[in-house]
Amino acid sequence: MAEREREEAARAANLLEATRVLRAGDAVAAERLCRDFLLLHPGCTSHLRLLSHCQQAQQREPEAEQTLRFALDLEPGIAGIHEDLGSLLARLGRGEEAVSCLRAAIRLDPRSGSAHRKLGKTLMALGRGTDADIAYAEFLELDRDRGALAAALELLRNGDETAAAEGFRAALRANPDNVDAMRFLAGIHRRQNQHLGDAEALLRRALQLAPDYLAAWLLLGSVLIERVKLADAADAYRRAITLDDTSTEAWAGLGNSLARAGDAAGGAAAYARAVELEPGIPGVQMGYAHALKTIGDQAGALRAYRAAIRAKPDFGEVYWSMANLKVFRFEDAEVAAMEEQLARGELDESAGIHFRFALGKACDDRKDYAAAWQHYDAGNRRQRMLVKHDGVDMEARHARIIETFTPEFLEANAGNGCDSPAPVFIVGLPRSGSTLIEQILASHSQVEGTAELPTLGKIVVSMGRYRTDRREYPELLRDFRRKDWRAYGQQYMEESAPHRFSDRPRFTDKLPNNFPHVGLLHLVLPNAVIIDARRHPLDSLLGNYQQLYGKGQNFTYDMAELAEYYLSYHRLMQHWNQVLPGKVLEVNYEDTVTRLEWQVRRILDHCGLPFEEQCLRFHETERAVKTASSEQVRQPLYTGSLGKWRRYEREIGFWIEELAPVLQTLPPQVRDAGA
Repeated sequence: MAEREREEAARAANLLEATRVLRAGDAVAAERLCRDFLLLHPGCTSHLRLLSHCQQAQQREPEAEQTLRFALDLEPGIAGIHEDLGSLLARLGRGEEAVSCLRAAIRLDPRSGSAHRKLGKTLMALGRGTDADIAYAEFLELDRDRGALAAALELLRNGDETAAAEGFRAALRANPDNVDAMRFLAGIHRRQNQHLGDAEALLRRALQLAPDYLAAWLLLGSVLIERVKLADAADAYRRAITLDDTSTEAWAGLGNSLARAGDAAGGAAAYARAVELEPGIPGVQMGYAHALKTIGDQAGALRAYRAAIRAKPDFGEVYWSMANLKVFRFEDAEVAAMEEQLARGELDESAGIHFRFALGKACDDRKDYAAAWQHYDAGNRRQRMLVKHDGVDMEARHARIIETFTPEFLEANAGNGCDSPAPVFIVGLPRSGSTLIEQILASHSQVEGTAELPTLGKIVVSMGRYRTDRREYPELLRDFRRKDWRAYGQQYMEESAPHRFSDRPRFTDKLPNNFPHVGLLHLVLPNAVIIDARRHPLDSLLGNYQQLYGKGQNFTYDMAELAEYYLSYHRLMQHWNQVLPGKVLEVNYEDTVTRLEWQVRRILDHCGLPFEEQCLRFHETERAVKTASSEQVRQPLYTGSLGKWRRYEREIGFWIEELAPVLQTLPPQVRDAGA
């Protein structure tokens, strides 16, 4: 008996010392201590487990796996060995094998909270969210210190997000370092698309405490995309990939963040890896298709769109994405499939709207304009119920801008802005030819085509954020000091820089909705160029009514609101032309299509750029284009869309009447186009 006690004491002492040395960072010395003991006692599973930890610390994972499997051969009934092997396999990206090992550990020791937690983490990495939540719930229920968190998670699973959020906050009050409570609370903020700044802060704190928390990195990437912190989002997904390079969610998230940041080629490559890992996920296939469309690979985009439909036949958004290629026409079988989906009456509202817009495009291509209008009109009416637009508030805001930007105000504040001549702003109404103008300019050796940048709008929103007197834009501009104008111009240049990928001296910003801010642009960036993209008003309105936007442009889903918006835009542009004569170049789409070289020379002269022949061959320019016109600007000019409104003249009588004062002033080449 005394001999056994001495052996046990020696085993414990050696194990304790080897563990201390390993924690001190000397894995080699710790391994030597383990092996010295194992020479005398080769069947000691405690030392075998510690030996595997030493091997893993030296990045010798295959040897560590072999050591643990040997230990299991000796004693298959020890839960900790199964758990260690499961952890190792998860890190090696062998998720399904890891799940089997961790479930074995739980069968042997159902009270092992760590095994439940590791199982949940592994299931999450595999994309099995429901199973992961169950595993996390079982883990939390085992931890008496996390009773509040377990109760909150139960509320969350039952759909009561408000009560669950308060429960997670209670758990954080009890333990401010509870990384799971941080993640779940951030998840609620993300799903509700509210308090995203708080969600980011929670996740960053959780990741400071648990840097290898894969689910938190994935959620952080999603939150950062919503906050338009696209470079940071890409970094978050890259970190997730280092933790698990087989995570489809991480690769797809990286693809989304890169594509949205303007790196369409990088986004397509990341999506390709996600599709390779799991080709049957419809949303990932759709994201891949969007990226391929942006870089001009229409054939590849269609293959991916159709793969998404095979995986989810009622995926209306994919059908609309195909229609949104504009130059694409549906096959008869695809039209029949869409009609069948609508006839079934089982679609959710969003899917039904997407199908109606897609069928509108299909009927338009078939010259069945009456049927096309019925689908478009039904889709618009349903979409209007889902979005917010206050036309009265818009009118009042535009009136305040006109009242503020008087000739006297503009003269008093001139010459104080940032003097960079780099930006070329293309404003106007959507679907009025702005992408064509951008493509022409981006074909010039001195101009980089970027995208519809959110930069200026974000700056305007931020201007009054910290004012105690609650003065808002534009009235607060009256308080600006000389240096403020320059500071905001510099801010625009700095915040637009991440959207640029070349060293060309000029770049475009083609967000149409910047038209109310022409006066502001003149003062903060006096050397910037501004172009107003115009098209026959009825063609512009029709183009918008036929377009289902992914986000924003909420004024386009009601015929009256769309007409009001156009008239308000028209009044503002008249104002800018009066108070800033010659500042804005008006470019009519009809002139561009019928007199290309003349129009190109006008545009380049206005920008102070020399004429280059390549601008006439804009369709040959290879670049990423994100807007709905992406495929159209990759083809030579055609006149088939001129005067398209005439095909729907019976349906748009209301617009013809409302816009009569504007229509009467159109130049002949615009008024008579398509006649």
